[in-house]
Amino acid sequence: MPIHVAITRRAKPGCETELQQALREFLQNSFAHGGVLGATMIVPPPGSDSREFGILRTFADEKERDTFYKSSTFEAWQSRVGPLTEGEAVYRQLHGLEAWFRSSDAPPPVWKMAVATYIGVLPVATILSLTLGPAISSWHFLLSNMLFNLCVVVLLTWIVMPLVTRALHSWLQPKQKEKTNQ
Repeated sequence: MPIHVAITRRAKPGCETELQQALREFLQNSFAHGGVLGATMIVPPPGSDSREFGILRTFADEKERDTFYKSSTFEAWQSRVGPLTEGEAVYRQLHGLEAWFRSSDAPPPVWKMAVATYIGVLPVATILSLTLGPAISSWHFLLSNMLFNLCVVVLLTWIVMPLVTRALHSWLQPKQKEKTNQ
């Protein structure tokens, strides 16, 4: 199963531009590692006081993640950005809704996440009700509910929501149009 990891670091004051350039180069170099399935750069929103930078990266599995973080590429990155950052890097493995709606920008509005989730849940619940429902209808209510909901969660997490969020990506995360002064 793919693994989604977010790593952020805080730039030292005055080092923001240099850290962003180093991050951009590291992002490109990280694709040489075969287990990296995707990566997105995290930068502070324009006009904010934040100095948080980072990468959201998707690995093929835990083994590829661990291999990457032990690689010479990652060690070189750590050495390069150490003087540009303050404090330690913050690592977060993303799960559930966090992973479905990962993005380089702020997460989509909650109402958009709810609509996307509804679009995923409706067909899963309907199909399971028509297929699994009759097969477990004679079971004890609690047991049938537990199995039904387990199937919903598994299908949503590993099949349906990755497809839904990919299909709705441009709606969930519309690209901000650059403003030009005329």
